[in-house]
Amino acid sequence: MIRFRLKELLAEKGFQENRRVTLDEVSQATGIHRTTLSKIANQRGYNTGTENVDRLCEYFGCQVEDVIEYISVSDTPASSK
Repeated sequence: MIRFRLKELLAEKGFQENRRVTLDEVSQATGIHRTTLSKIANQRGYNTGTENVDRLCEYFGCQVEDVIEYISVSDTPASSK
């Protein structure tokens, strides 16, 4: 499963800049709709296009692996049923 690290990136940027970074701010800077950002941040298994990943990398000044990570399905709590 792919997991987005958007919440972590928001927290890191906020800490570095000593302020709160909001999804609205990211939306305005990247052109990604706020609803899409919310889904990326909060919906497990959400699927978005590479253009959005590219925009997030540019905004946060990071690499793709900083925005998304692969988590084995066997490592997730739901798979232990």
